[in-house]
Amino acid sequence: MENLLEVKDLQINFHTYAGKVQAVRGVNFEVKKGEAVAIVGESGCGKSVTAKSIMRLLETPPAEYGTGSINFGGKDLIKISEKEMQKIRGNDISMIFQDPMTSLNPTTKIGSQIMEGILKHNRDISRKDAYDRALETLTLVGIPQPEKRMQQYPHEFSGGMRQRAMIAMALACEPKLLIADEPTTALDVTIQAQILELMKDIQRRMETSIILITHDLGVVAETCERVVVMYAGKVVETGTVEAIFSNPQHPYTRGLLKTVPRLDMEKTAPLVPIIGSPPDLLDPPKGCPFYPRCESAMKVCKDHDPELEVVEEGQTAACWLHHPMAKAAQLQANV
Repeated sequence: MENLLEVKDLQINFHTYAGKVQAVRGVNFEVKKGEAVAIVGESGCGKSVTAKSIMRLLETPPAEYGTGSINFGGKDLIKISEKEMQKIRGNDISMIFQDPMTSLNPTTKIGSQIMEGILKHNRDISRKDAYDRALETLTLVGIPQPEKRMQQYPHEFSGGMRQRAMIAMALACEPKLLIADEPTTALDVTIQAQILELMKDIQRRMETSIILITHDLGVVAETCERVVVMYAGKVVETGTVEAIFSNPQHPYTRGLLKTVPRLDMEKTAPLVPIIGSPPDLLDPPKGCPFYPRCESAMKVCKDHDPELEVVEEGQTAACWLHHPMAKAAQLQANV
């Protein structure tokens, strides 16, 4: 299947008073047409920065695009002008943000906010047609009494309905790629399930590709086909949902899965946290960033950063444990 988006060796830095923060360090992944891909990891691992860099929403400065490329529709999104990017942003690529209350304009009616994007990207459309399209989108996302809701303000919506309105805004121009940055974080469990079901339904109906940014592995299992695991600004493992959950190949991925409660666990079985903290990206380590927290760390891990390599069909991992000399190296380890 053809790739819709290709991110290659992406590097994003932030210039601060304390120094240069290397937030994203050589990230590589792709999204195929109609595919749902999850980017998972702890807070601060670079997943949201990666998503915002695709939309070109990072303020420069303090942000700085280093090396790498973001290829979408035959264009490198890093190199095109802001004017060209405005034609893509909200039209071909849309984003659902984490907190709908801070993303929606509290002084503007919901209908007007949805119509704004439609009118901006379709110069020839009449206001009546834009209104009808906005109404149709609200109906699509399951908001009851859409005609009435078009005339209401964000504070008149519940949390779940505000998130549905955000999804309606993102879908109004029928984007090819939808980026959802922790879309269910602020919602209760029942509403979370409804929003996830809605996103799956939209993907089926519109054949939209989805990038889901989350730290909730339960959400990943429910929604996505492939997973990209990030740690300390790097991709440490990729694979299908089935492969990642049943046969994780990186110690960090295994650690994440151990922190998730499972239905088949004993009632008294404890959840196992990942001991320690992620490295300071003002001064990232020269070796594997997970080395200080890894139970399987070897001498080579401290000074040499492993490359992302194919370890199983359709699954990659950046870990020295998969090197042919790993067993011999473990015997000589002095950690």
